[in-house]
Amino acid sequence: MNCIIIDDDKLSRRIIEEFIAKTEGLKLIASYPSAVEALNVFNKKDEINLVFLDIEMPEMTGIEFLSSFKVLPKIIIMSSKDKYAIEAFEYDVIDYLLKPVSYARFYKAVSKANFRENEDNKEIFIKKSSTLIRLKYADILWIEALENYVIVNTFDNKHTIHFTMKSIATKLPANSFTRVHRSYIANTNKIAMIEDNIYDSKTIIFTTYRSNF
Repeated sequence: MNCIIIDDDKLSRRIIEEFIAKTEGLKLIASYPSAVEALNVFNKKDEINLVFLDIEMPEMTGIEFLSSFKVLPKIIIMSSKDKYAIEAFEYDVIDYLLKPVSYARFYKAVSKANFRENEDNKEIFIKKSSTLIRLKYADILWIEALENYVIVNTFDNKHTIHFTMKSIATKLPANSFTRVHRSYIANTNKIAMIEDNIYDSKTIIFTTYRSNF
C-alpha cells in the first residue's frame, strides 16, 4: 500500500518512517509536517492507500483534514491524547494509535488496513438494462427496495436494477452488509451512527451521508 505521513512532530514522523520501511507491503510516498501542505498536493501524488495522520497540528487539524474529503482514503490516526477518538471514528478511520507508538501496535493497525484494502477491492457485477456495471463493495452505501427493483446507492450515483432484495443480499458478504429494515440493506463498514426516531424510524449516518430509514 502507498502511504503518506502527516505530522508536525519531526520525531514522530521519523519513527513512522522507520516502521514503514521495515514493513513488507508498505511504500512511503511522502511525509508532511503540515495537513495544509499534504492537502495541496494530495491529488497530484500517486494513488494513496493509507494515511498516518496526527490530530493536533497548526493551520489545519487532523479532523479538519478528514472533513475536507468526500471519499476518504484509509486513515490511521496518531495522537498523544485519546479525547479525539470518538470524533475520529465517525470518519471510519482504521485505527487510533496513542503516542509514543510501538512497532507492535503499528503493525496491528496496518494489518487492519490490509484487511480493509482486500475487502474494499472485492466487487459485484450488476446488470442495468443492457449494461453490466462493476461496483466495488466499498463504494456501496445502501440498497433500497422499490417494488420489483432495487436502488443501489453509491457515494456519487444511484443504480436502479431489476432485482429482489433477497436475490441481491445473497451476492453480498454478510460480514459487511446487513438488513437494517425490510426495505434497506446497509454497508456496515460505512455506518458512523444509528439514531432512533419517533414512529419506529431510524436515521443512519454514514461516514459522508445521512439517510432516514
